[in-house]
Amino acid sequence: MNQRRFNSFAEFWPHYLGEHSKPATRLLHCIGTLTALGLVISLIAIGKWWLFPLALVPGYAFAWTAHFFVEKNRPATFTHPLWSFMGDWKMLAQMLTGRMRVQNRSR
Repeated sequence: MNQRRFNSFAEFWPHYLGEHSKPATRLLHCIGTLTALGLVISLIAIGKWWLFPLALVPGYAFAWTAHFFVEKNRPATFTHPLWSFMGDWKMLAQMLTGRMRVQNRSR
């Protein structure tokens, strides 16, 4: 498999957006990330903070479902785990602040 190399997150970001081009993919990522965040907060609140790795389950379940069944591509997590994780949070922030649509028009 031909894996593209990126020298920075700034170089990776346009690739990440291309791998998340469908609104349903982005929505499922948003749901997964917010669910994971809610789970982390809940686990900390009830004093079971050591269980926080369980929050990865809904986060990745929603994201990977989106990639395999909606976008029909391979999740970037498999080839660029850190930048993919950072991309998830940047995409979520842009979606929640309404900047995702603006960015799409400028691409």
